[in-house]
Amino acid sequence: MVYFTSDLHFYHDNIIRSVNRPFTDFKSMNKTLIKNWNSKISSSDEVYILGDVTMKGPELAMECLSQLKGKKYLVRGNHDRFVAHSNFDPSVFGWIKEYAEITVFNTRFVLFHYPIAEWNGFFKGTIHLHGHQHNHEDYNFKNLEQGIRRFDVGVDANYMFPVSAQNILDFFQMEVSDK
Repeated sequence: MVYFTSDLHFYHDNIIRSVNRPFTDFKSMNKTLIKNWNSKISSSDEVYILGDVTMKGPELAMECLSQLKGKKYLVRGNHDRFVAHSNFDPSVFGWIKEYAEITVFNTRFVLFHYPIAEWNGFFKGTIHLHGHQHNHEDYNFKNLEQGIRRFDVGVDANYMFPVSAQNILDFFQMEVSDK
């Protein structure tokens, strides 16, 4: 199975307050994010992280990443400076990119940390996945109502869990079945 997530912000106390996450400190947040991830992801699953793993250094990034199941890929976000550090082992990821396009279940997905207004295949059924904004759960429904095939995969918009490609496709199927 293929999953997506973004904006984990491991070890970041301020993110709890600034986006109203339901945690008292980064320790409880890290523990819950790792537990939630591993409850959905198996070792054979692929997970595309669309940025902002942590603002901390490579040692703390590796500490969390090493606890997460699955084969991981990173589309860099604005806080992923740890990947350029000489102490970071990039082999924890299948690849690290600024932008990617992948096909899952015959559907093209455009992966970028930031939401964009139009993307390659915008008028041809391609779905844009992003993070960065720390939206809450209602954001994706607003896009659906407006007919925009853009989905925030950030943990804040998905109850602190990664979201599967199948769940995203099912979400956009609501658009078709409601017409």
